[in-house]
Amino acid sequence: MAGSVSKNCSDQEFIKLFREIGPNANAKQFGILLRGVFDRRKRLEKKYDITLTPKNLHKQPKIASELKELKLTNYDRPQHTAWEIEDGEVFVASDLHIWPGPQSMMLKAFKSLIAERKPRGIILNGDVLDFCAISRFPPPGWERLPTVQEEIEAAHEHLSEIVNAAGRQCRLRCWTLGNHDARFEARLAASAPEYAKVHGIHLHDHFPAWARAMQVWINDDVVIKHNWKGGVNAVLNNVKESGKSMITGHLHSGYVRPYTDFNGTRWGGDMGMVADVYGPQFEYVNGNPRNWLQSFGVLKFFRRKLLMPDLVIRYDAKHVQFRGEVIKVA
Repeated sequence: MAGSVSKNCSDQEFIKLFREIGPNANAKQFGILLRGVFDRRKRLEKKYDITLTPKNLHKQPKIASELKELKLTNYDRPQHTAWEIEDGEVFVASDLHIWPGPQSMMLKAFKSLIAERKPRGIILNGDVLDFCAISRFPPPGWERLPTVQEEIEAAHEHLSEIVNAAGRQCRLRCWTLGNHDARFEARLAASAPEYAKVHGIHLHDHFPAWARAMQVWINDDVVIKHNWKGGVNAVLNNVKESGKSMITGHLHSGYVRPYTDFNGTRWGGDMGMVADVYGPQFEYVNGNPRNWLQSFGVLKFFRRKLLMPDLVIRYDAKHVQFRGEVIKVA
């Protein structure tokens, strides 16, 4: 029945609605899977020689061919994705904890600096969404929490803006899974295991512009993943015990430290957090002071070697500090 509803919609009506309300609302209106909407869009683009994108910010960039070239089209989540970068920058943002409503100043700064510097790659290093409504922890009170759908819609908007800011030349984009991101599939796997591999049941089904992995390896020397070791010495232990430079998030700490032995110097870093330190996502801390830092990372590669990682750090409500300069966020 769902298929017949879609067929009863003329090509021109489908094109008009797709541009006006986007793929997700289109699928909901016609009662079909999101994959069916994208399949028909592809057929119509070829038939009429057009580029079919929605007017709103929830659009999904056409990157299927790019992901195929990067060999990232396998359906199951790869344990790690390998990048080769001779020279250039990679932006790493951890712990965005996106909620509906106003964006954090650091998320705005992340988009702004990406648009200005045009990095080679972008890594969303886990906990992009918060998924408070499906947490195993009880809610803090009677306050209404954002629904899963509301968080996904908000993330669509911000992630589309990041892709647009980077431009089409930035084809290395990866989202490494964080523990908050994992709540989406963990809840479904626990309550509805029969739906495994049905399109839409996996978080990455909703964000096709981003390759997915547990970790990104760059030039076989640098590992970027959401977390490994815990505690105050996590960054030191990560780089010491892995034998690689390792960039993480999760702890919201925001600092970089070297580790040197007979093999040379490696870099460990926690890239801090993009979400507001005192945002509503963290009311479980009960208003206590938090030794967290609003920041994100810029990894600079020169002749395949990672230089000392830099942090872009919140300076005040309208400025960040980066490499010794205070920059106003537009």
